[in-house]
Amino acid sequence: MRSMIPDYLAEALGDVESDTSGEPAGYIPELAAADPERVGAVFATLDGEVYGAGDIDVEFTIQSISKPFTYALALADRGFDAVLAKVGVEPSGEAFNEISLESDTGRPRNPMINAGAITTHSLAGSPDMGPAARVERVVDGLSAFAGRRLGVDEAVCASEMEHAHRNLAIAHMLRSHSILTEDPRAVVDGYVRQCSVLVTARDLAVMAATLANRGVNPLSGRQVIGERVVRQVLSVMATCGMYDAAGDWATQVGIPAKSGVAGGLIGALPGQIGIATFSPRLDPHGNSVRGVSLFERFSSDMGLHVMEVPPAARAVVRSNHVVGGGPGAIRVVQLQGGIGFAAAERVVREVVSTAPREAGVALDLTMVHSIDDVARRMLLEVARRLTLDGHEVYLVDPESVVPDPDPGDGGRVTVVSDVEQAVNAR
Repeated sequence: MRSMIPDYLAEALGDVESDTSGEPAGYIPELAAADPERVGAVFATLDGEVYGAGDIDVEFTIQSISKPFTYALALADRGFDAVLAKVGVEPSGEAFNEISLESDTGRPRNPMINAGAITTHSLAGSPDMGPAARVERVVDGLSAFAGRRLGVDEAVCASEMEHAHRNLAIAHMLRSHSILTEDPRAVVDGYVRQCSVLVTARDLAVMAATLANRGVNPLSGRQVIGERVVRQVLSVMATCGMYDAAGDWATQVGIPAKSGVAGGLIGALPGQIGIATFSPRLDPHGNSVRGVSLFERFSSDMGLHVMEVPPAARAVVRSNHVVGGGPGAIRVVQLQGGIGFAAAERVVREVVSTAPREAGVALDLTMVHSIDDVARRMLLEVARRLTLDGHEVYLVDPESVVPDPDPGDGGRVTVVSDVEQAVNAR
């Protein structure tokens, strides 16, 4: 059987091809020469499957899509305090190239506008790195996100530097506030090289999937960036990634995203998927016209909005019943699905309201496919308190969803592969 996903993507591309509004970025000659008819879309799953349609292997420059990834590198290299001291996280409500600085500190308002991205570039790598080594660090980092070695388009880089007057002005303003502490031109040159890295829509989808996958590249299996950094980056993408159209994007699409003036657009939906589109015609905000339309459709068709209401947590308790009789009876609380805080709270409430009289209590995780850290700790605390109340507690966990369970002081839990094994242990 042939997968329907590439067919769906091809159909979506066909539906937007008739939209010829917008123009390629005109203020950089090399970008203005882009073929406006190019269009492609890619889905990358968290286990490494990549689906695409259209021009998904055509190279173009990453431009501002590099911003969240370089922000991630800076946070990892310098730490949160050092980066937040120089770059804020508030939406600016202005165009990407505005000189948007806080009046009292001189900090750029966020790392997704040029002022913030130039500052972020200067914070990648170690403090003693020179400009060339810093660029190498950034290119290496972007390559790790993509899962392959990326290179710089020297022609685009030269074209952008010839027309970098506004970015140079921003950099000099940053230097005047001591946000930058080195030669502004050297920093802008490095930033422009960062933006001139060549990627494909396929690369961008994998990069987005790496963010969606808690920083683990789904192709290489490499932990590119830490989970705390990923949360910070996705949060800023959600609020600032689409510039002065961020509010419309958040309500209509609801996927943390970032656009680039070469026509690329990425979205990273945590725990689910990385998406990328490519189409060079831009709207007045600097976002791909067709790309925005495609994302609106994907979000609507597949319920990908990050605020989409999940199923009620009460569904986590599949059944609550007694197996056996007499002294050997066991109360079995069978759970299902993915368990986070809300679902774990429902389990706690179920056990409390049941007030088991049986000597044995089994928490059956056979149908649980995932459990986050807070839910794991809550379930183990349930086991601990049941032990202290005099119960023998069993964890039915054939897939080791809760590895090495330790209920803590006074707690005891016996791991079994099925309920029958727990009954026989009685």
